[in-house]
Amino acid sequence: MNQWLLTGLLLVSAPTLFFVFRFCRGFRVRLDNERTQARQMAELHLATIEALALAIDAKDQTAPNHIRRVQTYATGVARALGMTEHEVQGIRTAALLHDIGKLAVPEHILAKPGPLTPEEFQKVRIHPQVGADIIAGVPFPYPVAPLILSHHERWDGRGYPAGLKQEEIPLGARILCVVDYFDALTSDRPYHKAIGCDAALAILQQDAGKALDPHIVNVFARVMPELRTEVEKAELEAPVRRGPLPIHRGEGVRSIGAATLDGKASVFDDIALAHREIYALYQIAQTMGTSLGVADTMALIASKLTNLVPFSACALFLYSEQSDTLNCRFATGIDSELIQQLTLRNGQGLTGWVARNKRPLVNARPSADIEAMNSDAPTDLQSALVCPLIFGERFIGTLAVYHTEPSFYRDDHRRLLDRVCEQAAAVIHNSIVFEQTQEDSLTDPLTGLPNTRFMFMHLTRELARAERLKSEVSLLVMDLNDFKEINDNHGHHIGDKALRAVAEVLRAAIRPYDICVRYAGDEFIVVLSGCGHEEAENKRVELQEAIDALRFEARPGYRLPLSISAGAAVFPHDGDSYESLLAKADSRMYRDKSLRKHDPARQLAAGGDPLDADDHQAV
Repeated sequence: MNQWLLTGLLLVSAPTLFFVFRFCRGFRVRLDNERTQARQMAELHLATIEALALAIDAKDQTAPNHIRRVQTYATGVARALGMTEHEVQGIRTAALLHDIGKLAVPEHILAKPGPLTPEEFQKVRIHPQVGADIIAGVPFPYPVAPLILSHHERWDGRGYPAGLKQEEIPLGARILCVVDYFDALTSDRPYHKAIGCDAALAILQQDAGKALDPHIVNVFARVMPELRTEVEKAELEAPVRRGPLPIHRGEGVRSIGAATLDGKASVFDDIALAHREIYALYQIAQTMGTSLGVADTMALIASKLTNLVPFSACALFLYSEQSDTLNCRFATGIDSELIQQLTLRNGQGLTGWVARNKRPLVNARPSADIEAMNSDAPTDLQSALVCPLIFGERFIGTLAVYHTEPSFYRDDHRRLLDRVCEQAAAVIHNSIVFEQTQEDSLTDPLTGLPNTRFMFMHLTRELARAERLKSEVSLLVMDLNDFKEINDNHGHHIGDKALRAVAEVLRAAIRPYDICVRYAGDEFIVVLSGCGHEEAENKRVELQEAIDALRFEARPGYRLPLSISAGAAVFPHDGDSYESLLAKADSRMYRDKSLRKHDPARQLAAGGDPLDADDHQAV
């Protein structure tokens, strides 16, 4: 009886047990599939967010690869603190996204090399809140938005945006604050140069208990060497391009703007290149106008231009309307000395062609300019890109870049150089005007010699240098004899002509690094660096003899003899200031004038004599 009952129960329950077994197995498979789908979806979400973060990092020209380093540091510190893997993943994700709010900050503020204004700093302060708002809608399985929101809070409560302090700040945010600060100190930024790891750790220790959680600082200092090694290894395996991206040629390969990495096109390189262009143009715009001279302005432009348009040499040619020529005013790089010698007529060579047609030339032969000068000097430069500089409607010159590779330049290079020239034309024009104004203010308009203002500037420098080196400086004060009689008897225009003739002789008779100045009226001063009494006296006699030998024709067929009186003074023996030296040289000059007046061998300049045949040919 019992056996039949048991058998019946088994027969009845077997299908039920089978059904339950099948149901449980199907439920487990479904659960595994759902878990797999959830994990894949989470990975997809994270990969999408990571791609966005890397795109933001790619466009950041001020701190490339910053988020990867911060992520490595933050993850290492979190594990060293014994946080759960769930919490570690939250910090790792927050590190990846902590600067996403900088999308709302203008790039010119982020790239500004100097201190921010209060208004600019307020713009920067919004990025934690913006970043938290962006991430708040993403269903991460761990807290991320609160860490992004608070990563600029300070341990002492003086941070932003909420002014939280100490343990009020989420632990993950405190970790981000420490490692973000460290990476900023050890990386080049527009506002400071990178410092070493030891110096950065010392600064972190100084800020521990003030801006930073002291316990986290100590933990980070302990694990930093290991983490630094990990960061350096990762950067070595995947280097970041910091210079201009290479130019690829050939069928099926995109040119500039589509650099490849290991043969595979990288969209992040394209993003980086696009923003490198904006950043480089912004830097050029910033540097323009910070220097007034043409050479200094061009040196600044060239140093920034290489980030946009690679070159082996760069040159500026300025156009002269009077001579209708283009003269090289600046050159740097390979064969720059050869390029600096170039003076080309309008329409001659590459530069002349661009001047005549007001259009750029791409991949022309640099040797064409050299050949236009009837020179066969060799050059290693193989390709040139030349663009016109136009200010308003006025052509002022050309900006040229050269490369040692043939056919190096592309239309993108031309477009970028055109944009630079649009900015540079006005600045270079202003530099030309400044130099001309400065030259006019330091030059005597009648003789073309430096004027008194220039002399005092030069003499002050020379006396300071002589005092420092314990050397000598000589001063010659000269006066054109009987100048009043020349004006009275022959007219002021002849007097001016006589001054110009004397100035030309004096300028030709001194060393290139000495100066001759028209001091006032009929007086001239020569400054001789490194000359003692004997050399100064020899030069005084030499200059007087040179003027005595001058054949000056006051009018056709009539020659006036000219002469100068001169006196010398030597620093430091005759005085320790330019006032005392001038006074001593001036008194000696008048003594010399007195002696010359009583010399019967000399004729008065007011008299003169007719030219004989030999004199007329010499004139």
